[in-house]
Amino acid sequence: MVVTQMHFARQGQVTKEMAFVAEREGLDPELVRTEVARGRMILPANVHHLAMKLEPMAIGIASRCKINANIGNSAVSSGIDEEIGKLRLAVKHGSDTVMDLSTGKRIDEIREAILTASTVPIGTVPIYQAIEEVQAPTDLTADGLLDVIERQAQQGVDYITVHCGILRAFLPKTVDRITGIVSRGGALMAQWMLHHEKENPLYTHFDRLLEICRVHDVSLSLGDSLRPGCLADASDEAQFAEL
Repeated sequence: MVVTQMHFARQGQVTKEMAFVAEREGLDPELVRTEVARGRMILPANVHHLAMKLEPMAIGIASRCKINANIGNSAVSSGIDEEIGKLRLAVKHGSDTVMDLSTGKRIDEIREAILTASTVPIGTVPIYQAIEEVQAPTDLTADGLLDVIERQAQQGVDYITVHCGILRAFLPKTVDRITGIVSRGGALMAQWMLHHEKENPLYTHFDRLLEICRVHDVSLSLGDSLRPGCLADASDEAQFAEL
């Protein structure tokens, strides 16, 4: 069953979430609907998080600029109470969204607590959790990564950053870059591709990724992993700017 806000918008339906966003932003509800339908505005609102405390918000050209804050535990510090404290402090000081970038123990448990407590959308970088569940980054499999994404979607994660834009063909171009691959997720994906001599699994299994997101209404932040500002020459910059 299709449940996404974009689906409803393209069917001509102003959902209660769109109406809520319109009131928050001071916009006409029909404008919100048409912008969502065109793909120029998103409402990061996982259906499971909507059943909790989530207050829908919008990101897009027609809406106000938004602020994100990153939280999350590490292998050496923090737990549920500390992360909930970070969440509340971030929201108190104006964060419109919060990303849980936990890399330590009890990741699912911590995220569940964050989602339960949060009124703002929660995002993740799924590969961070995926590599914590294997011995080495190169042990990761496409199924393992997609399983983590589905588990996070089922928990209620509203948006995910997935590094789909870094492909095998681009890796030679990173050799002369001043700072290499500065994205952690992109570097992990590059390491995996070089080791296995295979294409980026998020690219080859993109249809499966979209299906998971469609079922739970998870928004995508597509990471290219190769930031043009660090390129060694202008000709390469022009190529990467198109990604």
